[in-house]
Amino acid sequence: MRSAEVVRKTAETKVELQLNIDGNGNSSIDTGVGFFNHMLTLMTKHGFMDLAVKCDGDSDVDDHHSVEDVGIVLGQAFLQALGDKAGIRRYASVFTPMDESLSQVSIDISGRPFLYFDVEIPTEKVGTFDTELVEEFFRAFVNQSGVTLHIQLLHGKNSHHIIESIFKGFGRVLDEATAIDERIKGVRSTKGML
Repeated sequence: MRSAEVVRKTAETKVELQLNIDGNGNSSIDTGVGFFNHMLTLMTKHGFMDLAVKCDGDSDVDDHHSVEDVGIVLGQAFLQALGDKAGIRRYASVFTPMDESLSQVSIDISGRPFLYFDVEIPTEKVGTFDTELVEEFFRAFVNQSGVTLHIQLLHGKNSHHIIESIFKGFGRVLDEATAIDERIKGVRSTKGML
């Protein structure tokens, strides 16, 4: 079973996270940020992973530290859970429609952190959630997990739908790229390592 547990405690947040890549889509999410909880639950369900997150953050300031630190810890757990990456497909790319919105998310589990984020979210907030934190979450995840991630919005008007499309797509590419392919001996790289 490819799984990991990570705890991160700073002066701003305490995050406890358990991840099982080979799960069933079960989740227990409490970040203190309602909309973010919803997005992580969607990601988990569509990525067939099991995820438990408990975050106590300085929400009296804003939600930035909580969202970013969950991204950091999720990236660390993902990297740990993958181990030596032997046999994984490595690449995945999906289009995900959500009503009028359509996003494309592509990943390379390469060991080289890079985020390309081409998404215009029409509103500054969804409820009380600052929409600029979507990019912050993915940047934190990428920097800790060492993946290359491209996220593009092809079209969309509703901020909730746009973000939901992206998180569902993110779960789906994680599932596809981490799937074991019996044809792959070792890692899928001419270098012999990822």
